[in-house]
Amino acid sequence: VSETERLSYVGNNFGSGVMKCNSLCRYFVGVLDKDSGQMEVYNAELFNMQPLLSGRKILCLTPAPKSQCSSTLHAFSSEFYPYMQSVLSSAVSCSLHLSPTQMDLCIEAFGTSKQKRALSSRRMNAVGSDILNTAVTKAAANIIDAKGITALIQDVAQDDMQNISIFLPPCNEDADKPENVYKFEDILSPAEYEALQVPAAVFINITPEEIIRKTEEKSHCSFVLEELKFLPLDEKSRDHKARCLWFLDILIKFSFMKVIKKKHPMGPECPHIISRKLMKNFTSLTYNNGSVQNLISASMKAKITAYVIALALHINNFQIDLTVLQNDMKLQESRMMDIAKAMRLKVSKAKGLPGLEADQNHKLGTLSLPLPVQKASGGQRKRKKMN
Repeated sequence: VSETERLSYVGNNFGSGVMKCNSLCRYFVGVLDKDSGQMEVYNAELFNMQPLLSGRKILCLTPAPKSQCSSTLHAFSSEFYPYMQSVLSSAVSCSLHLSPTQMDLCIEAFGTSKQKRALSSRRMNAVGSDILNTAVTKAAANIIDAKGITALIQDVAQDDMQNISIFLPPCNEDADKPENVYKFEDILSPAEYEALQVPAAVFINITPEEIIRKTEEKSHCSFVLEELKFLPLDEKSRDHKARCLWFLDILIKFSFMKVIKKKHPMGPECPHIISRKLMKNFTSLTYNNGSVQNLISASMKAKITAYVIALALHINNFQIDLTVLQNDMKLQESRMMDIAKAMRLKVSKAKGLPGLEADQNHKLGTLSLPLPVQKASGGQRKRKKMN
């Protein structure tokens, strides 16, 4: 029997624990007498020393049958096995029956520094997790007792409305005219508006035949194609509307992207200042696979939708078919209505435009003064009754 500060070791010269040495060989131990310079030789025997753990169970490192190798290795600790494998290079596999506590003792005794740090971190996290779960459970119970379930549901509904409001264009509640509620300059700066002159030129002189062809090809959204049929005859007004429609179409197409990988995602015909505006104002940064990427998240799509609505109001005299825009942006009706109401629009039922989802109940959004009072939802939406 041998012993260290932490563990005791036991070796057997009989049974399954005996070493399979060459029986034809003899082993000796020489003891040197320093005074006389003579060495005395004694017969010796090799022992395979095994650590003796708590509970008086010996850790047996004996080769397992081949049929058990895969299951044994799977059960063996991924932290402990590499170390023991390097020590016992002759063992093909090890049949161990250890509790988690015994495994931790093995790591403490002869684990590497990395394994010991992992063990210490795991123990600290286990304690921290228990404390955190207890604290969260207690805090949740206190809040429910104090406010009640109904009040909490109302708070959640109000928070949803506030979250949408964060991404709306700047709203001037003291405006004297509808066009001043969401100012055009807050949607497109003078420099950005000037940059749209070249790409929007394709809309200025568009012919009815080209509109029909683009409608068949679905190269632009329905709102833009419908508005192109009614371009003003006045040159300045025609140019203004063409620029607004081109930018609105780009916004809607941009909203369909998820991860932006290109520097100019909307193609070379999109002015650099517009590409920069899209990347800066309508994407969020995320870290993935070791690199920073631009992502169009759900909140960013809500922001794009709000700016599309604001621009469409300026284009169409502050009254728009919300259902057409909802279909163009592939949104749920509830999401579109939430954003429209957050923007203080009056929503009413209206007939859809000819040829556009005629079987759908269209919703008309109107921006008028005075602005309606913003109300938080009183609870969950009513479910439709099934007959």
